[in-house]
Amino acid sequence: STHIVHAPGVAALRRWGLLEQAVAGCPPIDTYVFDFGPFTITGMPGTAYAPRRTVLDTVLVEAAAAAGAEVRERFTVSELLVEDGRVVGVHGRGADGREVVERARVVVGADGLHSLVARTVRPERYHEKPRLLCGYYAYWSGLPMDGRFETYDRPGRAFAAWPTNDDLTVVITGWPYRELAANRLDLEGNYLATIGTVPAFAERLRAARRESRLVGTAVPNYFRRPYGPGWALVGDAGYNTDFVTGQGIQDAFRDAERCAAALHEALIGARPFDDALRDYQ
Repeated sequence: STHIVHAPGVAALRRWGLLEQAVAGCPPIDTYVFDFGPFTITGMPGTAYAPRRTVLDTVLVEAAAAAGAEVRERFTVSELLVEDGRVVGVHGRGADGREVVERARVVVGADGLHSLVARTVRPERYHEKPRLLCGYYAYWSGLPMDGRFETYDRPGRAFAAWPTNDDLTVVITGWPYRELAANRLDLEGNYLATIGTVPAFAERLRAARRESRLVGTAVPNYFRRPYGPGWALVGDAGYNTDFVTGQGIQDAFRDAERCAAALHEALIGARPFDDALRDYQ
């Protein structure tokens, strides 16, 4: 759900020593409000943050480099190298256009929803469900949230809001996927109409200013077997779920941590590769 990082993801950043850098200038979220119309559930399940990806991703990449990883930005992987049914490396192109071949004991696909690694190795898919929801979000100024993550659920419609960097607030709306094509004909009107199902919040929004264009998506739901001969998958490459619950970043952090631990056991010979990665799955 855009870039909300709930408490488990915040805990991971803290374990890695990156929390302070990642959330610099981003207000904490300590109160969750779920408004269902007839009743509202409010709680404090731990502190969350919603740092912009331009900030968070930079912190993560720089930390990887500082830990000893060789980082190659603007590098495009064009294909996997496969020998006797085993992934043994990649073929790609650097920022200068030079063709590069790299061999590796394991290739990890952290390459998202449209993963080249997953397309190549064709892992088993399970617990699949079609696209269910389409959502559109924008950034607003002049909409203070006072440390609150607010969601509003109404028949056939829902929206949510929470603070991020630069004194901005994310406001995201959602409706059933079957309405995607029709609602695209008047995207802004449907976005505002969804928020209008809660007049008190709509009044707050009228005093604010939209600072970005509307951005939207709809995603499939699936698990993929996240390992095989010479390869592994993390994040959306291996598992994707509807963004309505905002689990994506914390789940990707968990995947990366558990996959790294399993690969470490396998690569030092402490456990067979399949045993270690089966536990990761």
